[in-house]
Amino acid sequence: MRVLVSGGAGYIGSHTVVQLVAAGHEVVVVDSFANAKPSVVGRLEALTGRPLDVRSFDLTDVDKTEHLFAHEPFDAVIHFAGFKAVGESVEKPLEYYENNLGSTFSLVRAMRRHGVAKLVFSSSATVYGAQAPVPMREDLPTSATNPYGWTKVMQEQVLRDVAASDPTWRIALLRYFNPVGAHASGTIGEDPSDIPNNLMPYLAQVAVGRLEKLLVYGDDYDTVDGTGVRDYIHVEDLAAGHIAALHQLGDTRAPVSTWNLGTGTGTSVLQLLAAFERACGHTLPYEVVARRAGDIAASYADPTRAEAELGWRATRTVDDMCADSWRWQSQNPRGYPEG
Repeated sequence: MRVLVSGGAGYIGSHTVVQLVAAGHEVVVVDSFANAKPSVVGRLEALTGRPLDVRSFDLTDVDKTEHLFAHEPFDAVIHFAGFKAVGESVEKPLEYYENNLGSTFSLVRAMRRHGVAKLVFSSSATVYGAQAPVPMREDLPTSATNPYGWTKVMQEQVLRDVAASDPTWRIALLRYFNPVGAHASGTIGEDPSDIPNNLMPYLAQVAVGRLEKLLVYGDDYDTVDGTGVRDYIHVEDLAAGHIAALHQLGDTRAPVSTWNLGTGTGTSVLQLLAAFERACGHTLPYEVVARRAGDIAASYADPTRAEAELGWRATRTVDDMCADSWRWQSQNPRGYPEG
């Protein structure tokens, strides 16, 4: 298939691009480089062994999006592009709604005009809100606790309504849990543009000396050790889930399919800290501070639907995730070079 990957230079997108090429697909990347550095392109070309077709523009640009679809054929789209920081979304809600919804509107309109009806959408476990029981199943009601999460809830609804209006659409909504890890080569990985919002890259930057210590937000939750529990999934397993969903769209009868991509196992903050210490070979300083508003005790997936319908399951362990994250960070202590 000829697949358009929006946000294909970003963390999850870049790993998925490598797997798409390995699976024999022709890939075109669109990325604004708002959350990625152009230097990732050369690394992807080195990993895939071929030139990568990259278009640098923002999908909210309706004219450029339309021009791309008017002049080139695509069989399917994987849509990663969007702003993604929860805290920033609280500070800049209008920007998040405008960008995340606007890019999807622009993309789906162009797809509709030019007969491209297969879409794999990057959603999130944030759509389960703060009160969902664990393990979280795809049939739970959706909600959110921040603007970023609401953009995912809203985009899912938009895509369901689009599919309901035209029976030719086939859409996969993939609800990620907590993506971590990096390519086994250490060539590509997660490179936050500022102080990391997520635990694993924060740990990696403490380990490499960029940050002084880990802040543990609360140790009085009703969990195994009092710290928050999350479902961490290796980015390579996550990328494989996209390939499985893309292939399934050709066979599924349902206009919209929703799949959790997670391991089904929760890991606490202190458990992940211990695993990262094993990976990097030394202890890491941390301090317990007050809980953050909006954080919940535990979040982990019920991944049985994805295993049954996609034939997919996460296979990499927490130790694998930490080892690959450390390899990436130790080889790239400042992340990707500029340019």
